[in-house]
Amino acid sequence: MRYLIESMTIHDIPRVIEIEKLAYPTSQWPQSAYRRELQENQWAYYFVLRDLTYEKQITSDKNGLDNKSHKLFSFLSPKNAAGNPKSDSIVGYAGLWLTVDESHITTIATHPEWQGKGLGELMLIHLIDTSLNIGGFRMTLEVRVSNFVAQNLYRKYGFTAVSTRPRYYSDNNEDAYIMWTTDIRTQNYREMVENHRTKLINRLIQEG
Repeated sequence: MRYLIESMTIHDIPRVIEIEKLAYPTSQWPQSAYRRELQENQWAYYFVLRDLTYEKQITSDKNGLDNKSHKLFSFLSPKNAAGNPKSDSIVGYAGLWLTVDESHITTIATHPEWQGKGLGELMLIHLIDTSLNIGGFRMTLEVRVSNFVAQNLYRKYGFTAVSTRPRYYSDNNEDAYIMWTTDIRTQNYREMVENHRTKLINRLIQEG
């Protein structure tokens, strides 16, 4: 498949910050926060989503074979003069914390140029899989009350808004909905996820 999800590393953080500034221009984590998550928090799980086609384009350009891919690369990652295809192929990222047996999704973001392709959903499915693998039985997250696109995606995967955190977002004091799933270990939930996964994979295959 064109896309690959891998565990985030320290070397990925600069590219993750680039994407975060584009996806959330008024609210970002500092690099030090990601470093602490990866190096000190044993219950944190962070991942990056790579576009392998894009990585091949960058590698091809570095060999002097394709000037057009260089223009794409320069537009997406103007600060990375080294042109590291492993890092610059990252087009999204996501993470969660495990608290006893509950998984708290901390972040999901996709580079604006790759939004609308189902990649946020792909990462959400990976977080659900991760939660099952590490012993989580319910999942939770916060989402802006104005972010209807994200809310619809979460509801598709069984998240329900159960309460509100007033003025949760410091950039504009916007409220957040707290959303929870039921038990993700049940057969009904797993079958629902597998059904959505199959449809999404078929869509991604058809689109490239």
